[in-house]
Amino acid sequence: MAVKPIIAVWFSCGAASAVAAKKTIEKYGETHTIRIINNPIKEEDEDNRRFLKDVQNWLGVEIEIAKNPKWPDFSCETVWESRQYMAGVNGAPCTDELKKKARQYWEEFNLFNFNPENWLVLGFTADKREVLRYNNFKLNERENILPILIEYGITKADCYKIIKDAGIELPDTYKLGYPNANCIGCVKAASPTYWNHVRKVHPSVFAKRAEISRRIGARLVKVKGERIFLDELDEKARGQPMKSMDIECGIFCDMK
Repeated sequence: MAVKPIIAVWFSCGAASAVAAKKTIEKYGETHTIRIINNPIKEEDEDNRRFLKDVQNWLGVEIEIAKNPKWPDFSCETVWESRQYMAGVNGAPCTDELKKKARQYWEEFNLFNFNPENWLVLGFTADKREVLRYNNFKLNERENILPILIEYGITKADCYKIIKDAGIELPDTYKLGYPNANCIGCVKAASPTYWNHVRKVHPSVFAKRAEISRRIGARLVKVKGERIFLDELDEKARGQPMKSMDIECGIFCDMK
């Protein structure tokens, strides 16, 4: 009996990757083995786990967990403390260690050594910037990637509607005004609008990020073209609107 090739769909607890998984199952479920994988991150909102279970029931496929064994607590703070680095021109070490390398570790044992005809799916949508990210990812890292949402012309806004129409509540982070379901206090964000939102909605997280970043020497926020520490940020400072921010965090987020 021939072994079906695998399509690995990486689910980030966001709307786009959930819809990408659904569309992949609908299109390729009979011809391929579909595996849905998630990288848990300690600093994400706890409601992400509820969303994962709801999406798992919707898909009818178990969502697997993939971790980098180097970081058993899957904590961004542990990575920052160990690396003494939070974010900069080379991206964020938490993304590299907890998502990208976790994916590569999973692939080493589950994908490439199993069948050369296997494929990868990420939550790239049909929005212009996401199409550019898909093209960069395909050029610089993996050619065997299926642009499922791009093929269907599905945007981020479409993904939100599809999830709601399925009767699934979006993760609480969306309801709390954040532009995605990333970790609360994502260190790749530089906007004063974002950080003051964190300070208002999650003051304890803001205080913790401010303390660590000051101690490590990471100026995370940019005001009028100048990088400053979080504890220097004026509570009234504003930048671009929250909804227009593009700080997606996934195994491809360093691909600009």
